[in-house]
Amino acid sequence: MAKRERVVRMSVEQPLWRALMAYRVLTLLYAIGLFASAYEVYAHPWVGIGYFVVLTVWTLATLPQVSGARRCTKRFLTVDLALAVGGILLSPLADHHRAVTGGSTLPSIWTAGAVLAWALKGGWRWAASASVLVGVANVVQRGEISRSVIHNVLLVCIAAIAIGYVVEVARASERALARALEIEAATRERERLARDIHDSVLQVLAMVQRRGTALGGEAAELGRMAGEQEIALRSLVAGGLRRPSRASDDASLGAVVQVVDEPDATPGEPHDLRPLLTSHASARVTVSDPGAPVLLPPAAARELAAAVSAALDNVQRHVGEDARAWILLEDEPDEVIVTVRDDGPGIPEGRLAQAEGEGRLGVALSIRGRLRDIGGTAELISVPGQGTEVELHVPKKKQ
Repeated sequence: MAKRERVVRMSVEQPLWRALMAYRVLTLLYAIGLFASAYEVYAHPWVGIGYFVVLTVWTLATLPQVSGARRCTKRFLTVDLALAVGGILLSPLADHHRAVTGGSTLPSIWTAGAVLAWALKGGWRWAASASVLVGVANVVQRGEISRSVIHNVLLVCIAAIAIGYVVEVARASERALARALEIEAATRERERLARDIHDSVLQVLAMVQRRGTALGGEAAELGRMAGEQEIALRSLVAGGLRRPSRASDDASLGAVVQVVDEPDATPGEPHDLRPLLTSHASARVTVSDPGAPVLLPPAAARELAAAVSAALDNVQRHVGEDARAWILLEDEPDEVIVTVRDDGPGIPEGRLAQAEGEGRLGVALSIRGRLRDIGGTAELISVPGQGTEVELHVPKKKQ
């Protein structure tokens, strides 16, 4: 990724650095021509000549330094800016009084190139700092704050800050593009692996499940395990990684509730309910969802998932280890509905009331109590000999 990001950055920023190289050379020639045209008014022209010799050697020798962000170091930027500020402060020593009052300095507009280098390297904050130093040097050189000084300083400052801000925005776009390219490459690789796994491993696991079930005995147990691994692998290939979970013995609720870790999302933002429910998928539990995110507030998503876990625990406890269950997730405009259905013999009439009287409050608290706390309802439908169905309704507007 780092290599790709450097390539993208080079393609975007390189024209700016090339333009800065040309700007430094052209402004150097302009400053020399300006000095030569007013040579006769300088009281000490040898000061200007010496400065321009140093400035010319520095500008030409450091052209590679301004060819890119990697070569343009902080040490170079500091020396470069010091040379520009020094030229401004040296101007009164070399200049005739008319040249000084006319607003001319030895480096002239070459100074802006030093400030722009800071902008390209560090963004608008570095540009603002360099502009302030140049502005202070101009005030010291002039000995007063005049309209022309303010005009020149503001012009350089605004231009440098604008360019620095544009560079920061460009770099943020480069990082986003590099991340998108990485995700695209990872997605293509996952799709390729998914095809290979589907054509080999998943088919073998499905065959082992069928043959083991047909043979019975220990082979049936092996087939059951193969079926569970097939479902888990299909979930992994599809990108629906099962979220880490842990079993929590909640004796007060009369059930073993599977606590699912909170989704990776910003606290306070809606969470997708699907990963919390697909973690229950196995050879005996089938999960069906809309295929699009089903968003609920974090607390509501956790409580609803815990209620589903309690319902599945009741299936395992009262129907048996081999009982099958189905989870259906529906995203309606006004509410979210989760239905948990099993293929057991159903609940005899009056059994729930009897269980509550005996202090076994799994349905009353683990399911209905949780839904009541988040403003929802739980409806239990059971017909003897036809299994049990639990419908969990969570209104969206009340969250």
